Amino acid sequence: MGLDIFTERLAHVPTGPGVYLMRDKNNLILYVGKASNLRNRLRSYFVPTHHEDLKTRVLVSKIEDFEFIVTESEQEALILECNLIKEYQPQFNSRLKDDKSYPFIKIDNSENFPQVYITRNIQKDNAQYFGPYASAGSVRKTLSLLKKLFPYRSCTKTITGTDDRACLDFHINRCIGPCIGAADKNQYKDIIDQVVLFLEGSTNQIVRSLKYKMGQSAENLEFEKAAVIRDQLKSIEKVHEGQKVLTLRPESLDVIACSQWSDDAWIEIF
Repeated sequence: MGLDIFTERLAHVPTGPGVYLMRDKNNLILYVGKASNLRNRLRSYFVPTHHEDLKTRVLVSKIEDFEFIVTESEQEALILECNLIKEYQPQFNSRLKDDKSYPFIKIDNSENFPQVYITRNIQKDNAQYFGPYASAGSVRKTLSLLKKLFPYRSCTKTITGTDDRACLDFHINRCIGPCIGAADKNQYKDIIDQVVLFLEGSTNQIVRSLKYKMGQSAENLEFEKAAVIRDQLKSIEKVHEGQKVLTLRPESLDVIACSQWSDDAWIEIF
């Protein structure tokens, strides 16, 4: 791409967060990146300076065109970048980035009593992955919140249901105790289903389910169990009140992003 053409196009690039895509002469995507300031980030590729990294110089020499997608936040840009890299698998993303990848929350559904933990290695398995998160700190905070809201196990032991004693989590209502046989596989799965719904943003569905269970426990005179569910409900509703409302419509949506320059247009459906 000629420097004059780039300079002209750069004036139309916003200064907010987003994702950019670099293309070669055959219109193939070479690289996908994110930026907190799109204009500054794109300018850094084309200013007349010497890139210390040889691989970056090779990338710049192959760039014939670029596109960008504006996002509302850096976190949204991070998620979009990861999704586009997975979809297109650009040549230079693997060359320019080190082995460090973004952390995800993993729930391994192949286990009878699934664990909920951090991973940076996404595999094609029966597990569910939630993320990416911007840092290990942010994903640890999420896990800490989940553990306060939902009594799933935090241990890594093999669950047989025959242990003599439960850990502290069981005694403070942070685990339903499958290790000692206090809960079976189906009861534990119900807890994990709630975790999944929470991570997917379906808080209202969790609240309805817990309110029903609390009512059933009260009718059966299981008042201690009903009180535990009541406290769980209060915690979940408090978290839900503090969340940003993205849409008032509950149904799934298709989002279309459009970008146009001169006679060329690019459309992406998410």
